Formats: sequence, structure tokens, C-alpha cells
Amino acid sequence: MAVLISRRAFEELVREALDALPPSLRDALDNVAIVIEREPRVRHRRIAGVRTGTLYGLYEGVPLPARTVDYGMVTPDVITLFQGPLCRAARDRADLVRLVRETVLHELAHHFGLDDRRLMELGRY
Repeated sequence: MAVLISRRAFEELVREALDALPPSLRDALDNVAIVIEREPRVRHRRIAGVRTGTLYGLYEGVPLPARTVDYGMVTPDVITLFQGPLCRAARDRADLVRLVRETVLHELAHHFGLDDRRLMELGRY
């Protein structure tokens, strides 16, 4: 059963997930934008390597540990959250809050240099 909420309400869930981060983590974010799309596009799926199945979020950019002294004057990394798939996967509003939080954390982990393999090892995939 899908949870139907407005774009504004979904944005607030994302904001709450970010506000709940420890200050040290929030302060460490560097040159990253968080955007919301209704659904993943073909290019999102291609980048993520997801042909079929559900895509909740996507990180595009240069992870912090991979940045060199030459990193500068570049467009921000982008974390995209996909409202449609997240809302369809949620059983109720509380479950949607959990899914949004987990997706935000998962994509931020990529920004901090953790790949999917490492996240699986940590039990966070």
C-alpha cells in the first residue's frame, strides 16, 4: 500500500532526516546538493546499474576520500531521492519516515566514500 503525501510533506521528511544527523556529520558534508525527483529517469537507472527493480536514491559525484587538491570549482555532488518508489514501498507514514531516513543515510554514506559492498558488510544495504 502506497503512502500518498505532497511534495512539500516529502521534502519535510528529507529535511528531518538531515536535521537528525549528528552535527559533526552535517558539518562534514561538502559541496553536495540533495534533490527530490518524482521517479527515476532512464539515466538514473543507467548510472545506478538498475534495469528493473526499485531505485530509492542515487549519489552522483566525487566521494570525499577521492577528492584531490585539484578538486575545486566543480558543480556539487547530487543526492537524488525518488519520492514515488519510496512512497509505494512504505506501509504507512512511520515506515515512510524510516525508508526516507535509511535512503538519506545510504546516499550520504556514498558521499563519505562507502560503496555498496562496504555498506552490505556493515549490514546497511
